[in-house]
Amino acid sequence: MVDLIRWPARLTLSAARDGSGATRVHARHDGPLRLLKTLYPETNRIAHAVLVHPPGGLVGGDRLDIRIDVEPGAHLLVTTPAATRFYRSNAGEAAQVVHASVGEGARLEWLPQETLAYPNCIARNEVRLSLAPGASLFATEVLGLGLPAAGQHFDAGKLLQHLEISGQWLDRGWLDAADKALLDGPCGLVGKRVLGTLAYAQTRTLAEADALLADSRALLADVPLSGITHLAGPRGAVLLMRVVGDEVEAVTLALRRVRALWRERLWALPGGDPRIWAT
Repeated sequence: MVDLIRWPARLTLSAARDGSGATRVHARHDGPLRLLKTLYPETNRIAHAVLVHPPGGLVGGDRLDIRIDVEPGAHLLVTTPAATRFYRSNAGEAAQVVHASVGEGARLEWLPQETLAYPNCIARNEVRLSLAPGASLFATEVLGLGLPAAGQHFDAGKLLQHLEISGQWLDRGWLDAADKALLDGPCGLVGKRVLGTLAYAQTRTLAEADALLADSRALLADVPLSGITHLAGPRGAVLLMRVVGDEVEAVTLALRRVRALWRERLWALPGGDPRIWAT
């Protein structure tokens, strides 16, 4: 079935180093999707880009396309000030599609706020990332199914989750309210409705991976239903953390705790959260 795109929006971000070594961000947009501001809370070598979708959510037929190009040597952190919301669909699929390429020696941090799938949504959430030699990235995703605290349970609807680091890792599948084995079974979400993912990838082997894994797992000693693994292959290394829980806030805090450790150990940078999250 081909769905009508009723309200498309496109945003292209390009991050490049200037002559002083600072990362500068250029944006082009079409439709209701904007670069709200670029911040430099750490150093001018690291640009924090804040994206905003003024309508506040997506309904059937809406589509957001985000293209990110991080040029060689640049460092770009991309975040949002609020959740991405897929509302009830009466007109086909709603989609957010992100493509990002990270140039040689560059760094990307894709750190959006949570994604909320409302009951009766039909949605697609795709993030496709690619790394050039010497590049590295962080990517997070917190997905909440329904709004249990508001009595809006995810009892109908579906969402396709596609998270990919080209040639290194792929996680793709439908989260369908009708699939009780997946949502409630012991090999699925075990009745939880929040799924958190943190990935780190680089194009070389990961030195001292065992020590980093041990320290990371120690941080999660009080977080049930969580795990961390190290994937190594010919295209480089991936660190992957997954956690399921009942509350978006608890899952988010667990991801941030581990990301801070990895950022300090792998990039020798402070592990603090983007400033926009505290405003």
